[in-house]
Amino acid sequence: MITRAQQNPVYTPGAPSAGFAAQILLLALLGAAAGLGPAGWLAGVFYGLGLVLLLGSAMRHAGRAAFGPADHVTFARAILAGGVTALVADHLGTPGPLAVFVPLAAVALALDAVDGKVARRTGTTSAFGARFDMEIDAFLILVLSVHVAWTVGPWVLAIGAMRYLFAAAAWPAPWLRAELPASIARKTVAAIQGIALLVASVCPLPAAAAVAALALTALVWSFGRDIRWLALNPAPARAGTRR
Repeated sequence: MITRAQQNPVYTPGAPSAGFAAQILLLALLGAAAGLGPAGWLAGVFYGLGLVLLLGSAMRHAGRAAFGPADHVTFARAILAGGVTALVADHLGTPGPLAVFVPLAAVALALDAVDGKVARRTGTTSAFGARFDMEIDAFLILVLSVHVAWTVGPWVLAIGAMRYLFAAAAWPAPWLRAELPASIARKTVAAIQGIALLVASVCPLPAAAAVAALALTALVWSFGRDIRWLALNPAPARAGTRR
């Protein structure tokens, strides 16, 4: 996972709070384009409030006064993820407005490849930025898994829940919190989860189930490999994981 140092950040006071206004604007645009209903608005507003509160708390805990350049990209992804959340909540059990849903989710997924590059090129990597990036990735995959699970089956929820189950298991088993070595395979498997879920959301049922099953199989293999490595290489637990 990419880390970000706080070298020469682009200071933008109040960015988390300003992001809530951007979230409301996005919801209004989705309402005009896709007829967003009460459930979608409620989910989107609660998501926006939660994002502002949790992000503000994380920034204070990390001693961050403002975002660095790459954090702005991650925050944009977070707002797009809020739009995806609103659409999913508004159309549970139905395909929904795919002409709006697919491009929105695709951009949110694609920007995951941008913030890391921005951080490296500007020399602004930090643990805060890495965690921010990871949490948005995990939440977006969870939301997409909920969307696909309504048509494919509840087992798809395992894709979105896997990272959270791993984090929960680390509380009673601190050895799971040790730092994992960098792995291209892990990053690749993580990256394909969102893509696979998005593809599954537009495929007919048999193909959607096959795509989701392949993604889940790869994810189970990846987590299983990491858990085995941690079990065979015990080390003092650290505050977070590489997931």
